[in-house]
Amino acid sequence: MKRLFLLSIVALQAMSSVCQRIQPTDVEIMRDEWGVPHIYAPTDAGVAYGLAWAHAEDDFATTQLTLLSAKQMLGRHLGKDGAPIDYVVGLLNCEQVVKDHIQDLSPDFIMVMEGYVQGINAYAASHPKEVLVKKAFPATVNDMMQAYVLSLSVLLGADKTIQNLFENKMEPIWDETKGSNAFAFGRQITTDSMVYLAVNAHQPLEGPVSWYEAHLISDEGWNMMGGLFPGGATIFHGTNENLGWAHTVNHPDKLDVWQLKMHPTEKLMYEVDGKWNQLGVRKIALKIKLFPGFRIGLKKKAYSSIYGPVVMNDQGVFAFDMASLHDLRAPEQWYRMNKAYDFESFKSALDMMALPMFNIVYADKNNEIFYVSNAKLPKRNAAYDWEKVVPGISTKALYNSYFSFDELPQVRNPRSGYVYNTNHSPFLATAPGENADSTAYDRTMGYKVWNNNRSLRLKELITAQDSFDYDDFLRIKYDAQLPDTLMYFLDINGLFVLEASDHPEVADLIDVLKDWDRSAETASIGPAQFIITYYAISEALNTKPPEVMIPTTEQLIAGLVEATSYLIKHFGAINISLGSYQKLARGEVEFPLRGMPDVLAAMYGTAYKEGKVKGFAGDSYIMLVRYPKEGLPMIETVNAFGASAVKDSPHYTDQMQLFVDQKRKPMTLDLEAVRKSAKRIYHPQK
Repeated sequence: MKRLFLLSIVALQAMSSVCQRIQPTDVEIMRDEWGVPHIYAPTDAGVAYGLAWAHAEDDFATTQLTLLSAKQMLGRHLGKDGAPIDYVVGLLNCEQVVKDHIQDLSPDFIMVMEGYVQGINAYAASHPKEVLVKKAFPATVNDMMQAYVLSLSVLLGADKTIQNLFENKMEPIWDETKGSNAFAFGRQITTDSMVYLAVNAHQPLEGPVSWYEAHLISDEGWNMMGGLFPGGATIFHGTNENLGWAHTVNHPDKLDVWQLKMHPTEKLMYEVDGKWNQLGVRKIALKIKLFPGFRIGLKKKAYSSIYGPVVMNDQGVFAFDMASLHDLRAPEQWYRMNKAYDFESFKSALDMMALPMFNIVYADKNNEIFYVSNAKLPKRNAAYDWEKVVPGISTKALYNSYFSFDELPQVRNPRSGYVYNTNHSPFLATAPGENADSTAYDRTMGYKVWNNNRSLRLKELITAQDSFDYDDFLRIKYDAQLPDTLMYFLDINGLFVLEASDHPEVADLIDVLKDWDRSAETASIGPAQFIITYYAISEALNTKPPEVMIPTTEQLIAGLVEATSYLIKHFGAINISLGSYQKLARGEVEFPLRGMPDVLAAMYGTAYKEGKVKGFAGDSYIMLVRYPKEGLPMIETVNAFGASAVKDSPHYTDQMQLFVDQKRKPMTLDLEAVRKSAKRIYHPQK
């Protein structure tokens, strides 16, 4: 306790020191021709200040949504649509999580967070008309850490679990729209003797978990470029001078649910080890905007148990828990990863075991390539089936330790010269015979062993040749071809064996699908028809991944009938191209858009206009890196829209043409080169 107290004093002194020395005149924001901010300051804390300011210039509204959620103030802005999120924050008790664990953060990282908070507060004070809820500012370090707790909990599945519980559904809800690609090639298989890395997460194109590109430089050894989300104080994945990494979402068992045994007559009493315990009860104060200038206040109870937060429904009383509620150091781990200079220092950052999830595909200039299915996984009692709801009646169903980093599935420097992940099995990360052995891992870790369309296709492309030049690397990244046998959770392969003559009412659509080459280029005829049919069948069957469902012939035909009707109604024809149906659209700018669900160049659409869809998730921020033996890496990047979410900014849509043309902009980590070519250099100004 004394040590924690002393650490807290040191941290407070460090924050005080930051408050005194960060001056906006010490911070340079250099905007390149694409509006991307390259931020320099003598200290890391100053860089964080500049990042907060620059990001606010480009997307203050979305950053505020993240902050309002963390402060349980979203209902004040969005009304009844925001109130459920405010309640979830209270149910997770994010504020208490931060209070309990903030002393675990190192003083130098607290300085970085304080710098970020100073920057966002300065921007809010200088732009009061842009503030969505006045009482949201000034923000604190605790507020921003609460945002991390909430965001990571959502990524772990807390929102879907809570929704399931309130709706009396115990099975998990999976989101097939999420997916990412990452792959790295060592020098032994590249023709130019460079190490290649593809950073290619498939995220929403806009919103709280969309990518923002930045370059962070200090005199304290920070020189990192890549992507982060609104409210992020560091780069989440990208590259520095020596090394880089890409994240993809992984699927071990990251969240547990227990059903409590309640007392038959005594309210809020639950049994553990033959003894009765009282549920914890807190009142969550919610303020909800009904219309401008008028809010109502509500109070809703939140319950807790020794197993975790509690939700009551018609089926009983359930508790749930996840690693994000027990460790606050995930953003600090990203910071350490940002500043790593070789594999060993990067591995030291990973050994923190604070990131609760994410695959990591790594590469560096020293020809190290590496893959790990990272997760903070508890050591669970194997007597229980953790894939299901666990009985919450014994302390034997509790856990108090976690697997170490070295106990996770990983591959370092395989002889094959490549590693990859597309959200599929961690035991299929490289060539056969060099992968981690699935039987060597504790089954309660819950690692999934499936392939998907992208993993099958990527393996096809990588194993088709022995060496690769950069054009090959680009061809693989932008590949939009499905494999011959489809691996969707809705097994729709039966569509392609139907005979048109047997089903005259959908004969034309059957012929289109049979003639389709499984490519998702804008000129392709077949992907639009397939997508419309797939979702018609999926919605009718109410598919629940990861369970594979095989529709009957009658269900396939019903989907084809619905798709035919849709195509005729909106387009007047069956044989339309993908580009006629799917668009990259923002403001007044619109382009035909390639890609489809679960091809390597993935794209997912949402309703747009006149029967068309626009891309809302999938390929978004792309970074491709080549590491020579000496010198700085060669970097190319592109974002789906541009560097700014401000509608009247010239950078609101200026990368869209690059994106649809499968081109990228060259980037550099050389500070002097950035200064020389910058279109604007300025200090944050109040």
